[in-house]
Amino acid sequence: MASSTSSSSPSLWAVLILVALVRMASAANSNMNDHLEVAWGDGRARMVNNGQLLTLSLDQTSGSGFQSKDWYMFGKIDMQIKLVPGNSAGTVTTYYLHSQGDSNHDEIDFEFLGNVSGQPYTLHTNVYSQGKGNREQQFHLWFDPTADFHEDPKSSRELHILPLFSPFLGSSFGFNFYLFFSPWTWTLICSIFHTYTILWNPQRIIFLVDSTPIREFKNSESIGVPYPKSKPMRMYSTLWNADDWATQGGRVKTDWSKAPFTASYKNYHADACVSTTTALSSSCKASDGHASSSWLNQELDNTSQERMKWVQKNYMIYNYCTDTKRFPQGLPAECKLP
Repeated sequence: MASSTSSSSPSLWAVLILVALVRMASAANSNMNDHLEVAWGDGRARMVNNGQLLTLSLDQTSGSGFQSKDWYMFGKIDMQIKLVPGNSAGTVTTYYLHSQGDSNHDEIDFEFLGNVSGQPYTLHTNVYSQGKGNREQQFHLWFDPTADFHEDPKSSRELHILPLFSPFLGSSFGFNFYLFFSPWTWTLICSIFHTYTILWNPQRIIFLVDSTPIREFKNSESIGVPYPKSKPMRMYSTLWNADDWATQGGRVKTDWSKAPFTASYKNYHADACVSTTTALSSSCKASDGHASSSWLNQELDNTSQERMKWVQKNYMIYNYCTDTKRFPQGLPAECKLP
């Protein structure tokens, strides 16, 4: 048994190192300067490494933010993010789509609510249409979104798993370095930025983490539920202080002795219909310049639905569709659909 493991491991090692190098070379072609711009922060938002990395920072004076140069009328938007490590209590890192204006706006949200060291982030999702939100679902993640590597919680040895090998954790495309090592043979620390995706088409909105769907919001206009489909939206991301509500309902405040807090971003990709701030006409063109619109009619197949159910069963911590105390007059109409 030992000799067999020893003889097969080097070839596995070689193949996976090659795969990682190919992925690294591909990622190096993504220059975020072409598609994103700093929005605010007085120097706290920085594009570095020739547009390969973008960082946002927060101190007691101010947070920071950036935005896409384009407006989109439907699309599939990917961003790789490494969240604020350590004691991030009171901080909120956001990644969302938002239409022009505030009173009657459309919005699709990823918000990452910080926590004290050793406690998990809360991933907060929401959908607004015509100014109406209150459609929150919240999750914990099945990995540490701040770490450079995964560790097997059942062992002192480091364990690195390629999600493609899991029936639930999806494909490898969310990883800059994706390797699989036997915990008995290999250990290696690899840098991992996780990919967060908003897929928005006329029929549905799907939130994905590392290609794994965690939430689907369907177009239910047929039963009177407003759906965001008439206002172009821009991608925004911010890092800011919200210690009046973000962590344990505001009971835990930001520890400014840990500032500055920093979140990092890589490999922005928008496969979307580019529009203007108000016009409904648009052209579907990916951020790399190649036309693509397969996402326009994309839906969850049976496997994807099972993966989403697995996430919701094991990692969902709040669902507005089950909060009868919040909606004593009856749950929202979309919650009654299968």
